[in-house]
Amino acid sequence: MNSFKRLLPGVAYACLVAGIAWLINLFVPLLSSMLVAILLGVAVRNTKLIPAVCEPGIAFSAKTILRSGVVLLGFRLSLPAIAALGTGTIVTIICAVAATMVAGYLLTYFMRVSHATGILTTSGTAICGASAVAGISPVVSARNREDADDAVATAIACVTLFGTLSLVALPAAAHGLHLSPTQAAVWLGASIHEVGQVVAAANIYDPAISDLATATKLGRVACLAIVVAIVGIIERRVVQVRHEKAEKASSGKRPPLIPGFVVGFLIAVALASVFAGISTVNSIFSTLGGTVATLLLTVAMGAMGAGVNLRNVIKSGGRALVLGVILSVLIAAVSLGSVLLLVD
Repeated sequence: MNSFKRLLPGVAYACLVAGIAWLINLFVPLLSSMLVAILLGVAVRNTKLIPAVCEPGIAFSAKTILRSGVVLLGFRLSLPAIAALGTGTIVTIICAVAATMVAGYLLTYFMRVSHATGILTTSGTAICGASAVAGISPVVSARNREDADDAVATAIACVTLFGTLSLVALPAAAHGLHLSPTQAAVWLGASIHEVGQVVAAANIYDPAISDLATATKLGRVACLAIVVAIVGIIERRVVQVRHEKAEKASSGKRPPLIPGFVVGFLIAVALASVFAGISTVNSIFSTLGGTVATLLLTVAMGAMGAGVNLRNVIKSGGRALVLGVILSVLIAAVSLGSVLLLVD
């Protein structure tokens, strides 16, 4: 009970921020609720309006609630739906995600972008925008919690900005390139960052392609568990190279090979796959993986925003923006090439 009372003020703060962000998103759909929440959190923290009593609950929201939201994302996916996309579309998705992740790691190093910022921006671009940033942030190595929160804020700002630009530019480009409706749907789904942005872009092009574009996008979301596992393995090595092994050991924490929340995510995918043919259960899973997951992640983003040092974000933001531009163009180009070769 005492533990609950200790967490309550901070959790209530994060929920209030999430509620405001949710309302703003309802009136301005192009503004992701997660982006708004993290910006509100940054504003409150940097104006020193958060009382000390909120700190334990904020930390709980930024970690435990975050991971709970990622687990629920798995209910949006089912293996039969992904398999139904066809070989060409699946290969396009794999090529797009793999090329973006590899390029992102290399560019982060050569452009001297902050490691955590670079990898989170890369992951958000490759997979599913802010949700991927939230999902992968627990396994990315940062020197301390403040650096991690700054990296999340910068990465979400980048992927939201360039995802929004993509949803405007790519439908027009698809018309200009004379792609077939199927090719256009797969290209949009394989290139644009957020699920909501893909839906908007598909409706700009032609509402008839919305379902296929969304299914393709969810195929990218399915890569989240695999990417988290691979990034977790790489980050263990990063910790050793930085000579932080002793520090991690002293705190009892090291980046895990397969975090518990990823196992939960996979279980959710398995359940969604098993019950894919039952409409009532499917509807419940859709709500859990959609509305409920987004709400939890928005609460977590409000809490993570409260850990952001605005000066650090401004200092590191320029290179991250350039990285975001390059990766957004890259994933669009790789996806287009694959679509032209593999999709009719």
